[in-house]
Amino acid sequence: MVRVIGQGITSMLRILLMRSQPCTLCPSKKIEASKYEPFLRHFTCTSDGQKPNGENSVTVENLCSLSVDIRKVRRIKGWVLCKKETYVKEIADILQKIGTNETAIAHILERCPEAVLCSPTEVNAQIDLWQSVCRNKKELVTLIEQFPESFFTVKDQENRRLNIKFFQELGLKNVIISRFLTTAPIIFCNSIEKNKQMIKMLQESYLNLGGSQANMKVWLLKLLSQDPFILLISPTPIKETLEFLQNRGFSDFEVLHLLSKLKGFLFQLSPTSVQESILFSKNAFQCTDQDLKELILKCPALLYYTAPVLEERIQGLLKEGISLSQIRETPMVLELTPQIVQYRIRKLNALGYSVKNGNLDNLNGTKKEFESNFGKIQAKKERPLFNPVAPFKVEE
Repeated sequence: MVRVIGQGITSMLRILLMRSQPCTLCPSKKIEASKYEPFLRHFTCTSDGQKPNGENSVTVENLCSLSVDIRKVRRIKGWVLCKKETYVKEIADILQKIGTNETAIAHILERCPEAVLCSPTEVNAQIDLWQSVCRNKKELVTLIEQFPESFFTVKDQENRRLNIKFFQELGLKNVIISRFLTTAPIIFCNSIEKNKQMIKMLQESYLNLGGSQANMKVWLLKLLSQDPFILLISPTPIKETLEFLQNRGFSDFEVLHLLSKLKGFLFQLSPTSVQESILFSKNAFQCTDQDLKELILKCPALLYYTAPVLEERIQGLLKEGISLSQIRETPMVLELTPQIVQYRIRKLNALGYSVKNGNLDNLNGTKKEFESNFGKIQAKKERPLFNPVAPFKVEE
């Protein structure tokens, strides 16, 4: 809207200047409107305020010609406009060639203005790289529109190419790799050697705990798909955490069970944090080491959540009238936040179902599981005790 107003002012000033021209019978005194062009140009793309010093006027004008909101660019990454060498038109042309429309191009450059600092060679190479894991150009364009910051990170392209090839050789599907490129681009900054070393350590840990060679690949691919950031963790704390659990009396099979349940979360822990969580749970439930181990195997999240988080959740359940013995029977309920617990209890209470007097299975579970259980309870409550249409059997 501001740009339109600026254009209106320009036109108005042109008319006023033309009307102020002297009679053509005196050509020697004729004033050309063109001499005022520098003044008029001030109103075309900079009507949002005075142009900051040091901006590259060519960059600004080229972005304006693409309907890019210069005010937004100045606000979020104004330093880009001060760069001497930019490739606004070239980047726009490349995006247009792969099927990106004008509106999308403007949105991309507003959100990621540093894209104009990438050379056409780098961007074309990035397109080839991303195209190798995309089904078609339409999917590629969609990814660029949604994740322009990831796409225009064009450094270490050869390293990225090698990592993509390595992930493909591991058996990861291209759709998963493309998700890595958009949501976890930092893992491609790892050298190929570092990622290979981490994968090897994970494979060895799984096999050393008794996992089978046949299941290892499935486990590894699932782990990476759910938590690719595990590749950023150092192998040392992972080994220390696994050894700590074994020293606490967990068998290899039980550690493998925890590994499968917690997935990548287990690798984000340290022996110190695990020790604190275990000590808190033991004191809170007043149980033996064996009882605690059984609780942890039922609810591995007891290892993951910190003591303050566990205390908050236990206190929240107690305030709702739920006893410690109920929590011990269904410890998975500790995976729910106090807000979710309150919401579910209110819904169950509305049906006349009290969690205080029964088990917590109907309170527990994911949102989908809870809604399914809630629907069954609701249907059972509304179902008539007998069929009023069916005739009674009367003995003669």
